[in-house]
Amino acid sequence: MTRFLCALGLWGGIGSLSLVPAEPAGAQTNQAPLTLSVAGPARPISTDLFGIFFEDLNWAADGGLYAELIQNRSFEYSTAERMEWNNFTAWELVQRGGGKGSVDIETAVPVHPNNPHYLVLETRDIGAGVGVINSGFDGIAVQAGEEFDFSLFGRQLFTGNHWGSDPVLKSPAKLSARLETTNHEVLAEAVVEISGREWQRATARLTATTNAADARFILLSQTKGGVGLDEISLFPHATFKERPNGLRADLAQAIADLHPRFIRFPGGCLTHGSGLGNIYHWKNTIGPIEQRRGQANLWGYHQSMGLGFYEYFQYCEDIGAKPLPVVAAGVCCQNADHQGGTGQRGLPLEAMPAYIQDVLDLIEYANGPTNSTWGAKRAAAGHPEPFHLQYLGVGNEDAQTETFRERFKLMYAAIKAQHPEITVIGTVGPFPAGEDYEAGWKFANEQHLEMVDEHGYESPQWYWDHLKRWDSYDRTHAQVYLGEYAAHDTGRVNTLRSALAEAAYLTALERNGDLVRLASYAPLLCRQNHSQWRPDMIYFDNQKLLKTANYYAQQMFMQNSGDQVWALTVPDPKQYLAAACVGDSRTGDIIVKVVNAGTNAAALQLDLAAVGKPVGEAIITTLCADLGAHNTFEHPDIVSPRVATAPAAELRHYTAPAASLTVLRFKTR
Repeated sequence: MTRFLCALGLWGGIGSLSLVPAEPAGAQTNQAPLTLSVAGPARPISTDLFGIFFEDLNWAADGGLYAELIQNRSFEYSTAERMEWNNFTAWELVQRGGGKGSVDIETAVPVHPNNPHYLVLETRDIGAGVGVINSGFDGIAVQAGEEFDFSLFGRQLFTGNHWGSDPVLKSPAKLSARLETTNHEVLAEAVVEISGREWQRATARLTATTNAADARFILLSQTKGGVGLDEISLFPHATFKERPNGLRADLAQAIADLHPRFIRFPGGCLTHGSGLGNIYHWKNTIGPIEQRRGQANLWGYHQSMGLGFYEYFQYCEDIGAKPLPVVAAGVCCQNADHQGGTGQRGLPLEAMPAYIQDVLDLIEYANGPTNSTWGAKRAAAGHPEPFHLQYLGVGNEDAQTETFRERFKLMYAAIKAQHPEITVIGTVGPFPAGEDYEAGWKFANEQHLEMVDEHGYESPQWYWDHLKRWDSYDRTHAQVYLGEYAAHDTGRVNTLRSALAEAAYLTALERNGDLVRLASYAPLLCRQNHSQWRPDMIYFDNQKLLKTANYYAQQMFMQNSGDQVWALTVPDPKQYLAAACVGDSRTGDIIVKVVNAGTNAAALQLDLAAVGKPVGEAIITTLCADLGAHNTFEHPDIVSPRVATAPAAELRHYTAPAASLTVLRFKTR
């Protein structure tokens, strides 16, 4: 149960706007209104200020945003990723109704050198079928009537009539693809055929007849003999925008509903990897999925690269967000020793020209014409138009060593020489203060960087204590991208307290939106029971997702951003009050955001005379609950926004309860 209720109070009169919270049961209100002074003129701020950051952390890609339902589909899991893993992880042999056979892993004739392992299934006695079961990612959830797109690569090895020989193959191998319950009830089924020695792709559509929360995928051979199998894949047909090799629709839509202005990808620490051999190379993630090179994930599992740079760029375009890819700065992660890594190491200097060319090729892939080498590859993937890349991050939280600086300078000079239109974003370490932060800013200023990436995960109180952090930054130096931040409350739970601390900080970012050009909460996604990092913005399992209080606070800012800001002075920040007043020059709307994280309601007086006269209906969006409240899968709406409207001319008495974020959107024309 929440401690405070959101209520709307109105009283008559026209003139200055007042925010005067009513008194919910048990709450107290200060006796005299506090005046929030708004003054002109308006100053322009970044229109790209609020975005998101996606990293394949907490199983966010495979088994998450990337809609593939088969785990270890190409048999590339290994002990290098987890000690308990091998090529058969998530698979097991099944022999039914007297069927007899075996499975093995081979590498002799792979589908592609980037995908070296494949399964050999031998069927000696058919019985009711010999094959393999895949458990998916904690099972596979299906609904009656739901359609699934199945595919695999296969080749015949020998026939049952000539066991051990190499005859001319006269009949195809038949394979039954099924979805079954744990009690072997068939939910969906289709049959595909494989003919000949060469790898070929077979596809089918499966339609479920019944609901099941934990179905399994079964592939059964219906003919004697041996077949090679790889890239065994199952997707819901209804991916986001029904794109093949696409995204899980509900997760992708929840992110789209934020209305982010940009997406940073494919990660932070993930990008520079655990050791030089684990650096993320974008070229391994494009093209046909069977030709992509998967690799160990720095966070301790496997990444198939099915969600690659083409898919990232496409998703950005689909939701109207600018792409912000991040590449390693020629060094690997300094913090990966405990995960089998090497600490920070630099690519050999003689290898840097080729690495830099890869980065230049990325820009060409995104923006180049179709008659360029990499622009042609983008067009061949189905997108002849450019992706309009504007921002590129180089490095992530890197220790400010001479090894890093030497390689960064080489990369920066080459990128700016060929692409002065690209905003290159540097890095000043993992913390908002300290040795790397100081050295990083010194280096950025020496190199005259246009933007740097600051990070910081702190307590809710830290954010309240640093609301004026950006006010004193030197505007003649680099602009700021706050690439990773989150308020970590006790127990790493997504409380309203943490969301309000972040919201207060966002008002400071808006006030300094001429300097802070971009900001993104982190991490974005977490698969339930597979967390490496908490808190996160969205949690999910196979059937549902959970939007946290932090999600809703971010959404309220993203959906109500502006391109100009007015000075607004909060008289006493010790009362846990923060506010901002921005405008959207395209619509003429004035947007006031007020954060009250105190335990008492506070009477606030706000005069909008300097910025315009509200007309018509105002939209009031309020997020309020107990400070310690947080959403759960069982109770997902404990903390969620409430939206109301009221005539702007009458909105002089408004309930902004304790523990609340309020957004008031007024029209002036």
